[in-house]
Amino acid sequence: MTQDAILERLSAALGPKGVTADNETLAPWLTDWRGRITGSAIALVSPKNREEVQSVVRIAGEAGVPIVPQGGNTGMVAGGVPRPHDQAILLSLRKMDAIRSVDPGDNSITVEAGTILSRVHATAAEHDRRFPLSLGAKDSATVGGLIATNAGGTQVLRFGSMRALTLGIEAVLPDGSLFEGLSTLRKDNRGYDLRQLLAGAEGTLGVITAASLRLVPAAPHRCVAWLGLETAPNALATLRRLEAALGDAVESFELVPEAALALVLQHIADTRAPLEKAHRWNVLVELRAASDPEGLRTRFETALGEILSTGLIADAAIAESEAQADALWKLRETIAEAERIDGMAAKHDVSVPVSAMPDFVEDATKAVEQRFAGARVVAFGHLGDGNVHFNVRAPAGADDKAWFAETGGAVNRFVHDLTHAAGGSLSAEHGIGQLKLAEFARLADPARLAALRAIKQALDPGNIMNPGKLIPLDNSAENP
Repeated sequence: MTQDAILERLSAALGPKGVTADNETLAPWLTDWRGRITGSAIALVSPKNREEVQSVVRIAGEAGVPIVPQGGNTGMVAGGVPRPHDQAILLSLRKMDAIRSVDPGDNSITVEAGTILSRVHATAAEHDRRFPLSLGAKDSATVGGLIATNAGGTQVLRFGSMRALTLGIEAVLPDGSLFEGLSTLRKDNRGYDLRQLLAGAEGTLGVITAASLRLVPAAPHRCVAWLGLETAPNALATLRRLEAALGDAVESFELVPEAALALVLQHIADTRAPLEKAHRWNVLVELRAASDPEGLRTRFETALGEILSTGLIADAAIAESEAQADALWKLRETIAEAERIDGMAAKHDVSVPVSAMPDFVEDATKAVEQRFAGARVVAFGHLGDGNVHFNVRAPAGADDKAWFAETGGAVNRFVHDLTHAAGGSLSAEHGIGQLKLAEFARLADPARLAALRAIKQALDPGNIMNPGKLIPLDNSAENP
């Protein structure tokens, strides 16, 4: 089938406003958020409903043309853009953003895949409920993309990642059939769990069109504090003491090194140091409660006072208002932006067992800076779930692009080897995409790879669904 014939069929199925092959319109959506990969596509299609998605998938299947599903294009591993040599159909879900239903009694909400995360938050709040997953890109990241990448964020400590919060999925499979799995059943033992299979599949097994998500009761009262510590192991000990004193009220526990805070204070407007003195390590902690805010704060102050007396933490500041709480969170949520302004960094989204994380961030930092003279490590992340954003900057004053062109591959391999030796994963919450495919193939257990390939072959024998992402195929031509 010729390209013109494909475009003609797509236009007939979606209407003239649903298809564009204009290069200027396509351009912003062909490059990933980090600016690392620019792909190619014959068209951008924007279906309005699941039936139109089915039509697109069937046309692509008959023509043997790759499909790349895309939500907000906020991914960190180039999983939502075509490869440079692809002539793909870029399938945008952004027009499919309806809130289909909210059921407070069931603690669930059903939304279409193009719904942005902040809108889910707002809708849940209207029903005195909460969707307990948040991240910096909440105003642009979409539900379909969050599920496809099994996104994490800052509240995994208490509620788990996106996979744990997804009750049901509706998706168009590679043959064009519709998987209608939006049931919100909490118990369902009818064989393989296709919902769990599609979550984290990065669009390689189908196009997610809608999802049912778990809500929790609203917890409008929060306490947010910034702690200064001298060692990372002290941070884990502090977390365990807070959990013992406050239980499930502890929702977020973010580890921030002095270097990360310094970057934010240097590059991000309207930020200031939360403590009088600088500390080697910092922690942002948030507690939530449905009622009794004064009691929550009192118990928090008591617990912090006891921990201060042990010497585990050196200083602490509790937010006195919502504005102050937001200002503390801004220091954490703008680290990636500050790094981006400062220059290139080799970014690693890795995870290790929670008990190993404190020693890992300190030992791996020393190892990298010794191995690569002048390299500057910024390692921060979600201590409660073992997720480390281990980023390596070029030496001060160096040409960062030239340094990474020469050294970046070796840095990636070294960090991933350290992670693997610690019993960890090279992908904690960002996925594999294009950028980690070769490293995944190098480090993954052969049995895991064989199972992934078998599943992909069974559901997508034509390899039209987001090829070259997540799954390293036997054919090396598919691997960048």
